[in-house]
Amino acid sequence: MNELETKASTVDVKATKKSRRPSRYLRLLIGALLVLGVGYGVRQLFFGAKPEQSASAGESKVVPVVKTSREDLQTEVTLQAEFLPYQDIMVHAKVSGFVSLIRVDIGDRVKEGDLLATLEIPELQDNINKAEATLSATGQEIAKAQADYNNVHLIYQRLADVAQAHPNMVAQQDLDTARSKEDSAHGTLGEAQQHRDEAQAELGRLNTLAAYEKITAPFDGIITKRFADLGSLIQAGTSSNTQALPLVQLAQDTLLRLRFPVPEAETPLIENGRQVEVTVPALNRTLVGTVTRSAWQIDRSTRTMTTEVDVENPQGVIKAGMYAYVKLPLQVAKQALAVPLQALTTGDQPTVFVWTKDGQLQERKVKVGIRTADKAEILSGLQESDAVVVGNRAGLVAGPKVEAKFVELPKVTLAKED
Repeated sequence: MNELETKASTVDVKATKKSRRPSRYLRLLIGALLVLGVGYGVRQLFFGAKPEQSASAGESKVVPVVKTSREDLQTEVTLQAEFLPYQDIMVHAKVSGFVSLIRVDIGDRVKEGDLLATLEIPELQDNINKAEATLSATGQEIAKAQADYNNVHLIYQRLADVAQAHPNMVAQQDLDTARSKEDSAHGTLGEAQQHRDEAQAELGRLNTLAAYEKITAPFDGIITKRFADLGSLIQAGTSSNTQALPLVQLAQDTLLRLRFPVPEAETPLIENGRQVEVTVPALNRTLVGTVTRSAWQIDRSTRTMTTEVDVENPQGVIKAGMYAYVKLPLQVAKQALAVPLQALTTGDQPTVFVWTKDGQLQERKVKVGIRTADKAEILSGLQESDAVVVGNRAGLVAGPKVEAKFVELPKVTLAKED
């Protein structure tokens, strides 16, 4: 290639590069226009007005408002509770013995007086037979002592009658001797009677022990645990033998105690007969109960007071140990003038913006009563059906006309406390 051709080729390459530059600039310009177009579309989507319209000085602002209304307001606290059997006991034997019969197992329902188990007490029957024989012997002893007493009493009575009728015919020593024998016979008779009473008491004790061989249910309920089988040695459950093995555990299930701790600040509101709302999550069921009893004193470790609600459970649907939530009312305002909390400013002297019929905003001071999770009671400053502004109040001032948009606010659900 000669020098002229080389120069021509170089000129062509430079021309080609220069011709490409405008196309690259064109692409950048098109990209910028696309970005502006997307921004405009987003603005239209969220603001719904043309730029030239929103920029106009006479355009009115749209504010969300709700009307005040009369409602029943109530402040409340939700506490966690647990169902417990109304009665729950370990059934112990009153005497020591071997289990010869057991008729119940876990899950069995029993009635008051039903036989749960029978014990075999070694040598008890032999002791009963001995006590009966002793009692019979005391009967014979009493009969002999009675006969001896009757005899000496008759002798003494005869001598006493003769001595009264003929004072010098009976020696005083003979009369004294007869009286002494009568007293001795009377003492022997009394001793025999005492032996009889002791024998009767011992026989009664043994018969009572024999009755304790049969262990019965003290109340209606359900067997929740069983600790013994046939042949098990059961020790008598006494105050001196606290380690004695029980036979079964019996719980009353037709009536339950719903027990829950009430914080110290709310204890003045607890009184017997006060209604509470009870929710059982496991059963997806809500019922109304009444406070039945409370511990009166506050637990120093938890600063709470134990409170109970009795819950009827005839079908046994509610199980002991289930958790529930108790909604305890604190303050109640019937047919109060209510506004959403979003309409109030914060501080000790809250205000609201009211949208008037002529389209203007008025800022009013209000006096607030009780507050719930989403509403506040207005004691003064507003009338029923006044339209109040809710939500963001930035840029709002009293006076200018605005356009109102009536909205419906979602309800707030309180979280449950432990």
